[in-house]
Amino acid sequence: MVRLGLALLAIAVVALGVVYGAGSGWFGSQDGPGTIVGAAVPAEVVAARAAAVERAADGVGVPRPKQILFGDFHVHTTISFDAFLTSLPSMGGEGAHPPADACDFARYCSALDFWSINDHAEGISPQAWSETVASIRQCNELAGDDGNPDLVSFLGWEWTQVGISPDDHYGHKNVVLPGLADDEIPARPIAAGGQTLAVQESPPGVIPRGLMALAGGDSRLHTLAGYFAEREKTPRCDADANTRDLPADCLEVAETPADLFRKLDEWGLDSIVIPHGTTWGFYTPPGSTWAKQLAGDMHDEDRQTLLEVYSGHGDSEPYREWRAVRFDDDGNPYCPEPSEAYLPSCWRAGEIIEERCLDEGESEAICTARAAETRRLAAAAGAAGHLVVMGEDAAEWLDAGQCRDCDQPAFNYRPGGSAQYLLALGNFDEDPGNPRRFRMGFMSSSDNHYARPGTGYKELFRRGNTESSAIGGNSESPLRDFLRAPAEEPSAEPRDFDPANSDMMGFQLLEGERQASYFMTGGLIATHANGRDRASIWDAVKRREVYGTSGPRILLWFDLLNPPGSRGGALPMGGEAAMDDAPIFQARAVGSFEQLPGCPDVTLGALPPDSIERLCKGECYHPSDQRRPITRIEVVRVRPQTRPDEDMSYLIDDPWKTFPCDESPDGCVVTFTDPEFAGQHRDTVYYVRAYEPPAPAINGAGVNCTFDDDGRCVEANLCSGSGDCLAEHEPRAWSSPIFVDYASPEVDDAETALAQHSGAMR
Repeated sequence: MVRLGLALLAIAVVALGVVYGAGSGWFGSQDGPGTIVGAAVPAEVVAARAAAVERAADGVGVPRPKQILFGDFHVHTTISFDAFLTSLPSMGGEGAHPPADACDFARYCSALDFWSINDHAEGISPQAWSETVASIRQCNELAGDDGNPDLVSFLGWEWTQVGISPDDHYGHKNVVLPGLADDEIPARPIAAGGQTLAVQESPPGVIPRGLMALAGGDSRLHTLAGYFAEREKTPRCDADANTRDLPADCLEVAETPADLFRKLDEWGLDSIVIPHGTTWGFYTPPGSTWAKQLAGDMHDEDRQTLLEVYSGHGDSEPYREWRAVRFDDDGNPYCPEPSEAYLPSCWRAGEIIEERCLDEGESEAICTARAAETRRLAAAAGAAGHLVVMGEDAAEWLDAGQCRDCDQPAFNYRPGGSAQYLLALGNFDEDPGNPRRFRMGFMSSSDNHYARPGTGYKELFRRGNTESSAIGGNSESPLRDFLRAPAEEPSAEPRDFDPANSDMMGFQLLEGERQASYFMTGGLIATHANGRDRASIWDAVKRREVYGTSGPRILLWFDLLNPPGSRGGALPMGGEAAMDDAPIFQARAVGSFEQLPGCPDVTLGALPPDSIERLCKGECYHPSDQRRPITRIEVVRVRPQTRPDEDMSYLIDDPWKTFPCDESPDGCVVTFTDPEFAGQHRDTVYYVRAYEPPAPAINGAGVNCTFDDDGRCVEANLCSGSGDCLAEHEPRAWSSPIFVDYASPEVDDAETALAQHSGAMR
């Protein structure tokens, strides 16, 4: 018996050691940076692309055109924690997609001119940062002539902040750096605080994750265990120390945008900070707006110069008057009534409970009271308001929370974070006579989590070119509970759900299944650059001479033709002018190339067949010689607040003007003026949108409602499975705004007027 007991003890010790080793990642292999396969694209292919843009520019009369270059400033690899989880085969994923894959995809699948890597800083270990830097450098070194590279690769990260309430929510921001030399790169990325970091800092213990890895039947679970172990070994940096005095092997955290800007200033390096996801109700608490980020040091005019208006998470441009919740005079949230244009999710929560209550035979009075209580609780629970309804089915929510009259809107739309709201907003704290304002250019990106920059060239492969498979995965996976709320039986009574005091966190609090019907292939940023080298692209980005597209490579020019002091020269998109005369504008647009099936010869000759299938899914950017027409150009006019009580809906004219085009493949040119400008004596912002004819898009119809005769959604048909769920939408491009300040006629020097006015803005 003693020997048996010792034997059993030895077995137990060995078993415990195996479990501990598995939980520590001993049996997994690090993904590493991967291996870049493709070399530089031949110079003649790059030259042909530039020549095609030049011919199109000549066709619409653009004098001395700059190069229009297309890129993606929002790309994740499986270094990002959420991307790693959803890469697991047991979650329905494709396996590792390291930085090298993104380089090959950008060069040969999507044929971009530039891109940046932006993994979530909260999950980047010191080793992963070192490997990222090395991989981006290698991608750049393979690009050929520094003065005329085939692809420019930028280094960056994402600051991924999520708050529980509107007061502590600041959202996500991408940081992009211009250089790759040692003295141009911080020692570590800067992570955000909030819920994102809380999830990162609460992984399963070593024994639970060891058991998970051994029992999961997925070899990458061992790699995941190592991922957790590496993250645990990285201590937090000293929050009070200067960032340059910190060791390289700690996790640096900035709790607010002000902290982020301060730390970037301490590094003393050039960078841009690009907010994104500002209307995504997937994680943004109802009631969140841009207002608190325009106060004091929460905004940096020199770094935060661009805004992502469109991505694989949808459109964040338009403003709407409705809200998901309202607040009473004491600051308490309440559920607003629905309108023809919008059904608040908190209101629909009450309807669901009321329907269940009536089905159980309760009286109308009881069920009406339960509905009212449900709405109160749902409004108080913020972005987790759906969890007030136990055992909820995603289809029960119909189109609640969605922008019904938007094309490809972000999920659970938050109008207070929209680009138009941002342009109209003023802060009057410091000088009521000269309010502070945001002045940001517009761009688009993919936000792809599979190391696939620029996926919008073809509407194919929903489960790889969008994030639609990112939430949920295989229901049998041991990691299912990381991404979904626990399964519950439906109840006809609501519960009081407080996300701040719940055992659930992260994706468990969010509406993953409905969100999956709103993921798009993603957009592109386009630059008007003097050359295709790194410095020229960066200069265009810094002066905001950029625009965004919903994916196609639409060519777009937007200019102020009569800026003061220009000696006949035009002021391009992103620019600022001070004047008292009516501004005269010109917009030119040329459609994107129709795509051919498969991949071009340059890709077939550069990548092996297995890489083309694994990365590109057998489909690449493959332009024909036929351009799509432009159907119309719309002008949006925004008059920023001059008083804090001015109603936003009266300040935003969308569209202000609409110009039909003759749908020629040669493009469209429109010229217009604003005769009201001088008489209104107020600053005004203008930008344009150019549209192509409707075309099928993945998830183009959102939850794909069936409507009754009154236009109400009566059935939601969520996109699930392996289909692409195509529906018609209008491909489009957004110019960066032109900011025209009103200068009194008494001020003779327009440049002085603009400098004085801009100084007051800041």
